[in-house]
Amino acid sequence: MGEIPPRWNGICQEGEGFNRSNCNRKIIGARWYVKGYEAEFGKLNSSDGVEFLSPRDAVGHGTHTSSTAAGGMVKDASFLGLAQGLARGGAPLAWLAIYKICWAPGGCSSADLLAAFDDATFDGVDVISLSLGSSLPLSTYVDDIISIGSFHAVAKGISVVCSAGNSGPYPQTVINTAPWVITVAASTIDRAFPTAITMGNNQTVVGQAFYNGKEDLNKFYPIVIGKDIAAFDADEGSARSCESGTLNATLVRGKIVICFQSQFQRSAATAARTVLDSGGVGLIFAKFPTKDVHFSFGVPYIQVDFAIGTSLLTYMEANRNPIVKFSFTKTVIGQQISPEVAFFSSRGPSSLSPSVLKPDIAAPGVNILASWSPVSNLEQTDHVTPNYIPQFNFKVESGTSMSCPHISGIVALLKAIHPTWSPAAIKSAIVTTASLKDEYAQSIVAEGAPHKQADPFDYGGGHVDPNKAMDPGLVYDMEVSDYVRFLCAMGYNNSAISLMNRASTTCNDKSTKFLVNLNLPSITIPELKKSITVSRQVTNVSPMNSVYTARVQAPAGTTVRVEPSTLTFNSTRKKLKFKVTFYSRLRVQGRYSFGNLFWEDGIHVVRIPLIVRTIIDEFYAET
Repeated sequence: MGEIPPRWNGICQEGEGFNRSNCNRKIIGARWYVKGYEAEFGKLNSSDGVEFLSPRDAVGHGTHTSSTAAGGMVKDASFLGLAQGLARGGAPLAWLAIYKICWAPGGCSSADLLAAFDDATFDGVDVISLSLGSSLPLSTYVDDIISIGSFHAVAKGISVVCSAGNSGPYPQTVINTAPWVITVAASTIDRAFPTAITMGNNQTVVGQAFYNGKEDLNKFYPIVIGKDIAAFDADEGSARSCESGTLNATLVRGKIVICFQSQFQRSAATAARTVLDSGGVGLIFAKFPTKDVHFSFGVPYIQVDFAIGTSLLTYMEANRNPIVKFSFTKTVIGQQISPEVAFFSSRGPSSLSPSVLKPDIAAPGVNILASWSPVSNLEQTDHVTPNYIPQFNFKVESGTSMSCPHISGIVALLKAIHPTWSPAAIKSAIVTTASLKDEYAQSIVAEGAPHKQADPFDYGGGHVDPNKAMDPGLVYDMEVSDYVRFLCAMGYNNSAISLMNRASTTCNDKSTKFLVNLNLPSITIPELKKSITVSRQVTNVSPMNSVYTARVQAPAGTTVRVEPSTLTFNSTRKKLKFKVTFYSRLRVQGRYSFGNLFWEDGIHVVRIPLIVRTIIDEFYAET
């Protein structure tokens, strides 16, 4: 690593298990915040060894996300010997500063979060990666702490990258929806962890797991289904999904249990704890098809889809003494189509500002290998004997917490290449160059119920393509004044916006028309009646003279006209405006439909999503 830049104002704040020597030329800043937490939740006890009153990570989440964004290169990294190879972060030569605001017992304080934003801004960071968020319903932008803190950071030229949430695949579940942040959905990668289950008739089915054979299940054990071994006071339905306390320990002991996910019990971790507490030796958990794999302490666990689970039941019903054995998990790369939008990834539209497309972009967030805190209790150690608790330096995790730092690393690289670009320009470069195709040139699929072709509410602009983002051709840029006008159009009062803007602000125009005219790298029309015209401005960031021509894929049920249809840039004409008019061809209450607007100059293809929902006044009148 190079010398710490002289503009850096950060400190290495000491505390339990952490002193100044723990900082170096990679970790150049570390702070921790507990005053707000203790004011909200009470005194934090660190004497039990579960937490450190310091920047030191006792959970693993912060280590995982920071190493994903900016970790250095580590050879032969693996989790339980799986996913082995060279590990590195998105921007391995970037400096790293840590601001610890959340604590192992659970909870993060709003006051601590704002203090961390202020300190990070003062310290001189270039990018803030924020793998956290609040639950629905969304607070207003002038009340939401992440929105406020990120607004202050973006006003200083700092890009803020946030996770989209893990409440998918349901619509309107996306969080962190402020237009000034980059909101990241999660996608799959082409690495899988196939694990074979062999039945007593020598037939084999394959699920996914992290089973390295520490517990010897490579021999046959009896297999039972949860509902057949229900505890005396439990109903069959609860036992079928292995809800807590529903299994008869006498009937479970020494057996592998197959449990089926239900509407009320969807957690493989819950089923694993139930089987472990009841003396079972292994778990097969049948669930809806997804790619993310969970890890369980104490009891080996393989996840299968409902079809494979049903085939195992068929075998069990046809045999008086059914038996199965587990094979060791393998790491397989390139045999799983990717990317797909992860089942859990929260979806748009935004429930707060539907004219702002969220999420913005998708990035890898499923089965991601990254650094882990070796002192982490990994959530389930209370169910495991102390001499069994392993310590990991790397772990595989899934979530939009994992996809967020992928984009943070990419933003850091773009900042290094284009240091004068604003946060809006960087977001535009990422969104307008994103891919809509998987590695086989097929349209990206979104995991769901059922799986479907992905759309902008699943992945925003698409799946990130970092190399193309370096040279986007055109960008949709914005300034702080544009965000202030947006807040005015949202209907917030002058005093609230003044506090947000840290300056006296008077809204001269509160027209909601500005909401669809905010210069985003997307156009979303939540209510198209007959026709509407919106405007955008693009900035040429290529050094050459260029002529761009518009091409439109109109959303279903609409006609779209772009004026002018040609944009000519030269050394003196760097910014140009254009208008897009949408005409509804439907006279019914419509659903959202999707299209694209392309600007092309023979070298660059600058694409923004078009999202339209047609409505008719008569529908509301009759309702």
